[in-house]
Amino acid sequence: MKIIHWLAITGLAVVTSFNATAHENGLVSVKSHYDVNTTVQKLESVLTSKGMTIFAKVDHAAGAKGVNIDLRPTQVVIFGNPKVGSPLMVCQQSMAIDLPQKALISENEQGEVWLTYNDPKYLAKRHHIEGCDDTLNKVSQALANFAKAATH
Repeated sequence: MKIIHWLAITGLAVVTSFNATAHENGLVSVKSHYDVNTTVQKLESVLTSKGMTIFAKVDHAAGAKGVNIDLRPTQVVIFGNPKVGSPLMVCQQSMAIDLPQKALISENEQGEVWLTYNDPKYLAKRHHIEGCDDTLNKVSQALANFAKAATH
């Protein structure tokens, strides 16, 4: 209940207060003011403070280096909470394939760092979810809040 209450109170204000880019491919990207490692640390901090479990962190650049491939900093944080994810799966069980949530933090060719995540409303279309707008809005707002906290 604490998570849902926080989402409802802060969601709309945060969604409109920072620059996020939603793409047709269902990804939301937020430019970070920090390097990749700092952005990842800030994301992990806000996630744990809001009751999320961090299931894994994948450092793709480190993996690539292990096979002599040069890859710009690229990390994925996999996280979730049954209080948030389970209602989505009740709406449509196939949502489980896209859960837990993931955030990609990467540095582009220009040296800019971006935090990118799946847009829950895009996933709702993918999974043909109807009648779960409140849940989807809360998840969308939470992800926007997490992204803002990690990037600003």
